[in-house]
Amino acid sequence: MVVAEERRVWLVALAFAQASQVRLKPEGGSTARGRFPQRIGPLFYNKMQKLIVILGPTSGGKSDTAVKIAKKFDGEIISADSRQVYKGLDIGTGKITKKEMRGIPHHMLDVANPKKRFDVAMWQKQTKIIIADIFARGKLPIICGGTGFYIQSIVDNLELPEVPPNKKLREKLEKKTLPELIEILKKLDPEKLKTIDTKNPVRLVRAIEIATQLGSVPKLQKNNNDYEILQIGLTFPDKILKKRIFIRLRRRMKMGMLDEARKLHKAGLSWKRMNELGLEYRHMALLLNNRMSREEFIQKLNTEIWHYARRQWQWFKRDKNIKWFSPTEINKIEKEVEKFMKK
Repeated sequence: MVVAEERRVWLVALAFAQASQVRLKPEGGSTARGRFPQRIGPLFYNKMQKLIVILGPTSGGKSDTAVKIAKKFDGEIISADSRQVYKGLDIGTGKITKKEMRGIPHHMLDVANPKKRFDVAMWQKQTKIIIADIFARGKLPIICGGTGFYIQSIVDNLELPEVPPNKKLREKLEKKTLPELIEILKKLDPEKLKTIDTKNPVRLVRAIEIATQLGSVPKLQKNNNDYEILQIGLTFPDKILKKRIFIRLRRRMKMGMLDEARKLHKAGLSWKRMNELGLEYRHMALLLNNRMSREEFIQKLNTEIWHYARRQWQWFKRDKNIKWFSPTEINKIEKEVEKFMKK
């Protein structure tokens, strides 16, 4: 028990050190950064830890598959969704319910106030600590989600620029239209403009903020990882995915998605901030302010979600290490995981 607890404490401490760029020096050992010490007291640690990632476009069956894998391989799930980190954004983001979790612990849900921005650097830092804690308890960490940049920050162990928010600049930029933001970034850093999601004003503002302080958005540096990673991609043929997106949207409407938006606004979430949160919340803000009809709302939002799914696919298909399956191929997926775990 003492050895197990020592191992857990050191793993969590190491993850915190990595996330904070702190150097750890174990008693009687050499300085360790980016790798767990070879020997700490009675504990020997020689093998890379295994990590599963389940990713893919929205409505692709990721959450259900992740729960099945976690059940079979004694895992815990870490959400990689840039909006499900926010408290109260439940129905609109399609957040997994307690019942759907089926007793599997889920992390990185409901960790941030929706009135404040939560970025990839914050997610990466917290996720590294959670991964270490899951390892230390002898469980399998499973990252599940569709936010490609969040996933890449762990898979490629990215060094993210530490640029604090510039409140005055943000207030100025938030008054700009999408084309104006694109033009500003084009002048500051044309290379970054080629890779950024130009339909996402929050990411454009952040890129401008970084480029303004550093001169340009630095090319992200990949580093060797302390995990051995299996990436499983899930998707359906376009025709089926389109249908699933529409059915899921109608179901969320019946569940009270609009009431959720009203409740959030009543609790102090501004229409402006709701617009920044994108997709469902942007369109709900428009509908609730009588700037579109209910029919327009369903049609336009359904189309936007489909376009978002296509952008997710474009992002993920660049990574040739992802092994793609249909969510219906659960037996094949389980065999792939089993083979990976035995390596």
